[in-house]
Amino acid sequence: MGWFSRRKSTPPEGRAEQRAEVNRVREHLEEFVRTRRGVEAFVEPATTMNPPTVLLVASTGEWTRRRVPHPGVLRELSERLMIPVYDIQLVGYPQRKRDWDAREKRGEPQPVEDTELPPWPT
Repeated sequence: MGWFSRRKSTPPEGRAEQRAEVNRVREHLEEFVRTRRGVEAFVEPATTMNPPTVLLVASTGEWTRRRVPHPGVLRELSERLMIPVYDIQLVGYPQRKRDWDAREKRGEPQPVEDTELPPWPT
């Protein structure tokens, strides 16, 4: 009996599961963009441990990160919601995200968005 014969194989995801995952990611990203102002997208490349991800950062520095099943999801989302997309390797992480993280670490209250501004177009 060899080393690899003991490993249990996991069944590959079917198309229905893949579509459901894409829809969950799309819905989460759309909701983040709709409920925050000044959102920009930053694409993080795949690494040996992680698949490609997209980082959405609002004007306050609040952020969310999700795996991107394929680039078409992000392309379609950015065109439809009119948000800019940047390559994180070229531009780096925005300062407002780093400030948000530092405030979180210190336990300080986070800034609240100005509700006087009109909502972003969707």
